Amino acid sequence: METVGVRRVGYHSTTMNARRLPAACSDTAAGIPRGFRRGLLCVSCLFVLTGSPLPAAADGLPDLGEAARADFSPQLERRIGQSIMNEIRLREPTYVDDPEVNDYLTWLGGRLVAASSNPAGDFHFFAIRDNSVNAFAMFGGFIGINTGTLLTAQSESELAGVVAHEISHVTQNHLARQISVEKRNSIASMIAMAVGILAARSNADLAGAAMASAQAGAVQSQLAYSRDFEREADRVGYQMLEKAGFDVRGMGDFFGRLQMAGRVYENNAPVYMRSHPLTIERISDMQNRAQEAQYRQVVNSLDFELVRARLRAQAGTPAEAIRSFETQLQEKKYASEAAIRYGLTLARLRAEDAAGAARELAALRGLKAVSSMVERLAAAVYAAAGDRTRALSVYREALQRYPQSRALTYGYVEALHADRQYEQALAYLAEQLQLYSADYKLYGMQAKAYAALGKRLQQHRAQAEFYVLQGLLGPAVEQLQLAQRAGDGDFYEHSVVDARLRELRKQQIEEARQKQQ
Repeated sequence: METVGVRRVGYHSTTMNARRLPAACSDTAAGIPRGFRRGLLCVSCLFVLTGSPLPAAADGLPDLGEAARADFSPQLERRIGQSIMNEIRLREPTYVDDPEVNDYLTWLGGRLVAASSNPAGDFHFFAIRDNSVNAFAMFGGFIGINTGTLLTAQSESELAGVVAHEISHVTQNHLARQISVEKRNSIASMIAMAVGILAARSNADLAGAAMASAQAGAVQSQLAYSRDFEREADRVGYQMLEKAGFDVRGMGDFFGRLQMAGRVYENNAPVYMRSHPLTIERISDMQNRAQEAQYRQVVNSLDFELVRARLRAQAGTPAEAIRSFETQLQEKKYASEAAIRYGLTLARLRAEDAAGAARELAALRGLKAVSSMVERLAAAVYAAAGDRTRALSVYREALQRYPQSRALTYGYVEALHADRQYEQALAYLAEQLQLYSADYKLYGMQAKAYAALGKRLQQHRAQAEFYVLQGLLGPAVEQLQLAQRAGDGDFYEHSVVDARLRELRKQQIEEARQKQQ
């Protein structure tokens, strides 16, 4: 498991100093993004080497209290996972804050979860911009996938096999089962063990650093379970893959290629091999299951091809991306012409070539490609050409067909902001917040619209919720204090602000009390 780095997203009405991690922490471990290495080693140093909980200013993992001595409850696991996820979003520069990529992973993961033993489970899928092949499962159903995994998979079923494997680690409670075996450990060592085990799932060298303390024996004893859990995740993931309608050969094929790569590169084997130990027995077991299953030809979805083209269009310089896609078109080396046209259009937008992007979009439209990603790209091309009216029209029509697309939702609101239609943006955001009340980005957009209209109380109130949903109670309280002094708003609005401020201050006191125990 890789954890934290430095990043901040969203709209801010006040300036905050970015919280910094200790500079003394090493970041020399291989095979893991620099920000993750630094952040995880710092967390490991705080917990494992000092045995102390994270300071309040770091907004890290929550204090577990006496519950840490017993089995982890689903609620507690979710709290831990959410805390780590907040840190990743806020601090990790390799976190992929791309709604199209997230929409696709959410769709793929949701299809697999629906076929799992816990179809109603609360899962969250996200991407890390790293060329290495890796994926990891965190507490509470948070699952990360490296972009290198998306690009290395030769079919959607192969990618689904990796994601199903990680979902299985969650549904089978592998991390909690590893940690809760040693109930005699203190609160600090329990969380240290979580950090060490998650580190090992990402990089063996990093796990060694995390275990370099008096807790090393306890952590090592937990890591001994990993091979058994890997086999169980293979079995459960295979069943999930089959039930979801994917090609079950995908899992064995993908892991088999990784094993071959490990033989070729020896010590420089893919990170996934070092964090998820592959054995001949495991590979053979997967392949044997696939041979016994009924043959099923599964065609990749268009969005699988589009999201891969999107990632390639974002890599390197715009000129390099344009040349790459043009070469593929000329040589006809592609699985999907629509995906190549899509990538080329994106690359030309990156190069600020609006006319060239419009030409490529016309060619893409001629292929009759049907996807929410194509619609958002079309709206972006029209906006770049200065045709805001047409862009808004594309968004409205597309949202009728793809109402659950967060990428279209964000794009539409941004287009309304660009056209200074702030009242319309607020009306639409109010509808969306009724459906997605935990979406912090919607509150950030709401704060921006209120600011443009000069509604300061509402601006700061929305900004406060933006921070709350990211686990930043301090900045949220500051925003509500600004709302109290805003000088506008009626009696009812001030009452709501006052009540919310009391609630957050009470929560702050409770968290401070827990950290002192």
